[in-house]
Amino acid sequence: MEAQALPQERIRAKRDGRALDAAAIQSLVAGISDGTLSDAQVGALAMAIFLNGMSEAETVALTEAIRDSGEVLDWAGLDLPGPVIDKHSTGGVGDLVSLVLGPWVAACGGHVPMVSGRGLGHTGGTLDKLEAIPGYSVTPDTATFRRLVKEVGVAIVGQTGELAPADKRLYAVRDVTATVESLPLIVSSILGKKLACGLDALVMDVKTGSGAFMPTHSASVELAESIASVASRAGTRTTALVTDMSQPLASCAGNAVEVREAVRMLTGEGLDTRLHTVTRELAAELLLAGGLAADREAALARLDARLASGAAAERFARMVAGLGGPHDLLERPDSHLPEAPVKLAVTAERAGIVQSMDTRALGLAVVTLGGGRRSPGEAIDPAVGLGEIAALGAAVDAQRPLAVVHAASRADAEQAARAVRAAVTIGEADVTVPTLIQDVIRREVP
Repeated sequence: MEAQALPQERIRAKRDGRALDAAAIQSLVAGISDGTLSDAQVGALAMAIFLNGMSEAETVALTEAIRDSGEVLDWAGLDLPGPVIDKHSTGGVGDLVSLVLGPWVAACGGHVPMVSGRGLGHTGGTLDKLEAIPGYSVTPDTATFRRLVKEVGVAIVGQTGELAPADKRLYAVRDVTATVESLPLIVSSILGKKLACGLDALVMDVKTGSGAFMPTHSASVELAESIASVASRAGTRTTALVTDMSQPLASCAGNAVEVREAVRMLTGEGLDTRLHTVTRELAAELLLAGGLAADREAALARLDARLASGAAAERFARMVAGLGGPHDLLERPDSHLPEAPVKLAVTAERAGIVQSMDTRALGLAVVTLGGGRRSPGEAIDPAVGLGEIAALGAAVDAQRPLAVVHAASRADAEQAARAVRAAVTIGEADVTVPTLIQDVIRREVP
């Protein structure tokens, strides 16, 4: 073996700030997958990338190598009548977009094989929300997954061990080596998994604000631009939206409470909200990218018609039933979704107007209630969370609370109430609410 082909020499090259070609990156990723690279070498590679960065060409090569490290889903044999399209979010609080968008886009002719994740840090996880539905299986067999994507148009499930296995190991090492916050590693991790789903088009929702993954607006825009460009260069047409997370997207945060909100929206309630606006715009971009609408106006008209007709709700109901959940969830959500035994309205210490909020702290309050995990594998309580969260600019007083805590005990509720009060700033001034959709970045496949 030539010296330059040794993994340690490739790691040395990146450590010294030199670019790696696609073949070198493919070899390193193969070593991550098959175990021939030790944890020490994977950590050293991650740190070298963290410190020196990667060019866009390197990031594309890393993304493609992670995508190809396991199974890449192939839909050609199913003779699907529409495009295979999907959406991904960098995560937020009260962000239940996926629960509504998947069936909504399916009702418009798309096929959405949505491979989702669990809650991470202060952000909620789509799989955790769906598992609040009794019987819903996020790990169906491949035949069921493919059948639902074809017949229903949507299946929201968890990642299998066969999809992008290199990312699972690389992320685990990054998590314990302080190398998570690296743009090329973030981009390749997100896209390696998503592009392994065999997509024709992808829309990314990149959050900005106090509840966002990225620390600043400029960092969120940089991530959105990189994702759109890298994914498109890797062969998947991608659009990225930068959206506001300076407050929870919905007026609730938790698992069962968010499923209830999704049902409300799908059945025609809860429209003209921030959640509805972001979901509708993301869905419109998917219809455009997938060739299901000629222009934005046509896309929005099609979406509005499918929601009003009940077609989107019907797709959601069929997906839930097809994955083991109840057949009458839409008709009787309260008969199936768990409800917390204690509900406590959190009033502000003084009347006034909501000036700002630490959205991350609100998400962590849900975690502390038991609605998220403080350590991997920890069980969660699907019933707990926050409801009726006051929006920025809203007037609050003894009759209009900051939020309603859903808790397992009175002590838990009071602790969460203190966290909510600490997270929300009250004043007298009028508030300029941040623009909800702050940027749209579209990229075509070269």
